[in-house]
Amino acid sequence: MDWKQIYNDRKVTADEAVRRIENGSHVVLAHCVGEPPALTRAMVENRAQYENITIHHMVRLGPLDFATPGYEKHFRIEPWFSAANARVALSEGRGDFAPVFFHEVPILIRKGRVGCDVALVQCSPPDHNGYVSLGTSVDYTRQAIRTAKYVAAQVNPNMPRTWGEGLVHVSEFDAFVEYEEPLYELPRGEISDTEKAIGEHCAALVEDGSTLQLGIGGIPDAVMLFLKDKKDLGIHSEMIADGTLELFNAGVINNSMKSENKGKMTVTFLMGTRALYDFAHDNPVVEVRPVDYVNHPMIVARQYKMVSINSAMQVDLMAQVNAEAIGFNQFSGVGGQVDFVRGASMSDDGKSIIAMPSVTVKKDGTVISKIVPFLDEGAPVTTSRCDTDYIVTEYGIAEIKGKSLRQRARNLIAIAHPDVRDGLKEEFEKRFKEVY
Repeated sequence: MDWKQIYNDRKVTADEAVRRIENGSHVVLAHCVGEPPALTRAMVENRAQYENITIHHMVRLGPLDFATPGYEKHFRIEPWFSAANARVALSEGRGDFAPVFFHEVPILIRKGRVGCDVALVQCSPPDHNGYVSLGTSVDYTRQAIRTAKYVAAQVNPNMPRTWGEGLVHVSEFDAFVEYEEPLYELPRGEISDTEKAIGEHCAALVEDGSTLQLGIGGIPDAVMLFLKDKKDLGIHSEMIADGTLELFNAGVINNSMKSENKGKMTVTFLMGTRALYDFAHDNPVVEVRPVDYVNHPMIVARQYKMVSINSAMQVDLMAQVNAEAIGFNQFSGVGGQVDFVRGASMSDDGKSIIAMPSVTVKKDGTVISKIVPFLDEGAPVTTSRCDTDYIVTEYGIAEIKGKSLRQRARNLIAIAHPDVRDGLKEEFEKRFKEVY
């Protein structure tokens, strides 16, 4: 059958598309910018028809919607990452957090360990051969399409067509909803002086010819400020944001020294502004591939001089890292931190860096140290003390891997905020029976 006939026969409205979802279904939403807002809005508007729908997702940039109080009999969320639109719902019992390494999400879907009856995704219009592009989000989205019994797509001409493994033939979908709207964007913020200091310390650990994993936010942007004199850097990262474009356009990032996917920026999703999406559109330099490839520690380890830079909420004096919770309250998720920490550590001349401000300042002005004697009660260990390599704050670099517990504690106290160092030294002396 001609692909155009398949496509036209399967075009429906958003309401028609979501009404095919059966009660009790497990619905997987495409990740991040790939989430289809027209379809999620239609599900919420038609909520009265549903009972016991479980929503699986990772980072969501859309509204709270499914987890709204009063919708409990219709929807329950089971996220792999807790962003602002999920935290309250999780704390109030309208959902359950599922800890998982990012690279394992499509594996668990494929094995049936995570329910995936329905996949709701967003894509570009089809090309002349009948292939749409998943654009910004291939990650676990590609596997969800393969596994789900019912797949509906919002077809949005604003979705970039990206190279890599995000092309899907129209025959793999059950419903198409043509609806144009702007993609979610995450604009760049101002970089603070603290973040600049952290960025400069991180950049000092990056050698010419390194391959980088960076995230989004002030610290990654600050790191890039201090990489402008480096040469032949590459990108193998779960994501890229707008800051990457400046280094690429300046020739600092050319991917020439990568040992895997030489000449390409390899990512699993994109999140930033329209400028980033336009850069990635039909650009063979940017390859968007599944997360069980991009984030798999064995794949990451193949890159020579792999450097991963991630953040944390707390680090204790043994160098255990909590990157996802405030006590018992889930704040974010494991994401790809451990994937890249382990992969970078296995890479020849690789490094993994946990970078964070030394303190958090709460809205009421309370200052809380991120370097602590013990992680908070209920807080998980995201990155174990055996995995931690370097910790960086605005006060310097603490080398961890290979160091004794005593030396780790000394190194961490040295980069803690000056106002809390005396208290940490008291804990050091109590623990190690030695004057600091």
